[in-house]
Amino acid sequence: MAEKKQVVTYSGLKKIEEELQDLKVNKRREIAAKIKEAREQGDLSENAEYDAAKDEQRDIENRIEQLETILKNVEVVDEDEVDTDVVGIGCTVKVFDYEFDEEVIYDIVGSTQADIMNNRISDESPVGIALKGARVGEEVTVEAPDGEFKYRVLDIKRQEI
Repeated sequence: MAEKKQVVTYSGLKKIEEELQDLKVNKRREIAAKIKEAREQGDLSENAEYDAAKDEQRDIENRIEQLETILKNVEVVDEDEVDTDVVGIGCTVKVFDYEFDEEVIYDIVGSTQADIMNNRISDESPVGIALKGARVGEEVTVEAPDGEFKYRVLDIKRQEI
């Protein structure tokens, strides 16, 4: 089965590449030093530091594999070519949230870049799906696990890098 395309902005691609480089160069070196130090403490069967270091090493290698898979299947959205007539990946969209009676600004990104704490939502999330393709002035209904809510699109622009 073919891997799913991972859609990212150019800035998102750079962040993935930087994280991968840091993991391969710095984190691997750090964890090797931790493992070496733990081995020097003697009996590995009851060495919590050794077990913790090996667990950390496994996590780092899993993340490296994850990032390499993303990069093999990446599709980069050029922010300069983003259509600001409709909401899509690479857009910053200002909406009016009827439920909370307030304006909210979201960056629409691919799933690998999503960060809800910083209002970076995936185009595959319920809000992203509802907003995708909407134009300024349109109302959209979001089908979410905790019910339906509505937004009105107020403005669409390209994301700032």
